[in-house]
Amino acid sequence: MRLQKFLAEAGVASRRASEAIIVAGRVAVNGKTVSELGTKIEPGHDRVTVDGKPVRGKRKLYVAVNKPPGLVCSRQDELGRPTIYELLPREWGHLHTVGRLDYLSQGLIFLTNDGDFSLHLTHPRYGVRKRYLATVQSRVRPEVLRQFTTGIWHEGEKLIALKAKLLSGGKSQSVVEVEMAEGKYHEVRRLFQSQGLPVKTLERVQIGKIKLGELPSGKWRTLTDAEIRSLLSKL
Repeated sequence: MRLQKFLAEAGVASRRASEAIIVAGRVAVNGKTVSELGTKIEPGHDRVTVDGKPVRGKRKLYVAVNKPPGLVCSRQDELGRPTIYELLPREWGHLHTVGRLDYLSQGLIFLTNDGDFSLHLTHPRYGVRKRYLATVQSRVRPEVLRQFTTGIWHEGEKLIALKAKLLSGGKSQSVVEVEMAEGKYHEVRRLFQSQGLPVKTLERVQIGKIKLGELPSGKWRTLTDAEIRSLLSKL
C-alpha cells in the first residue's frame, strides 16, 4: 500500500495533505525518515510514525449477513422502512454493503469498510459469481432456462445467466437455481419478469466460494482471512 494512502485511511490527513507531510520529512517507516512519494509499506508489518508518534492503520472489517426479507440495504430509508444496519452493532454503522439485495430479497450479503474489496466483488470485469434460489409462481419450461443462459434483452439491457437449473417444479410453483456474475440492477427478477414469471421469493445463497450455509436469518458473522483471500484469489 502506498504510504500516503495508509496515512489517509488511518485518519492522519487527507491524501493530498498526507503527501505534503511525507515530503516535509515528518514520516518515518521502521525508524527511517521517508520523504519520497510512492513509497510502499505493508500495513501490520511496517511501523509508521508521524512526528515520532506511531500511526495505526484502519482496521478493516468484513462481515457476512443473512439478510431477511423486509429490510433495505441502506443506512436510512426515506419511507421509514427498517434497514440491514439494525442487525449490526451500532459501532459498525460506518460499514457499507457490497452490492445490494432488494427489500423483498433475502440471503447472503457482505458489509465492509474496504473499498477495494467492494470494487472487486461488484465490478463486472472481475466476474465474481453469485448463486440464487428463486421460487417462481408458475411452471418454468426448459427452453426458458436455455434462454436465460444465452441472454435476454430487457428494458434495453442484455441479461445473461451463467447457469440456470430447475431444482423442483410443478404446475403452480418452481424452484430455480440461477448463477450470475455481472451484478446488474435486479437482474435475477428481471430475467423471470421478461418471461412473465412472477418471483415469490429470491434468496442469494453464495458469493464466490462463500456459501450462506447455516447462518440463521437476521444473523451475521465476520469472514475469516482464508475466506477473504478466496474471494480475491482471481484478482
